[in-house]
Amino acid sequence: MKCLKNVKTDDIIRVDDIQANQMAGNTWKYAPKSEWKSITHIPSTEQQVVESEKKEVTISQKQARRAKFRTNE
Repeated sequence: MKCLKNVKTDDIIRVDDIQANQMAGNTWKYAPKSEWKSITHIPSTEQQVVESEKKEVTISQKQARRAKFRTNE
């Protein structure tokens, strides 16, 4: 598998070796896999922010339930 980058539009695609060999030329150039990964994968920092927001909400909900339970005793 090879990664190709369109020179005009900066699109990056991943194709098999035979197709990449046929496409490489003026319009398509070889690109490193790391460049393709950076576009297709979500950065981990965004995931961590979302997870931390969920944890804060969950903790406050648990505290509310505990407070409600303690008042019933």
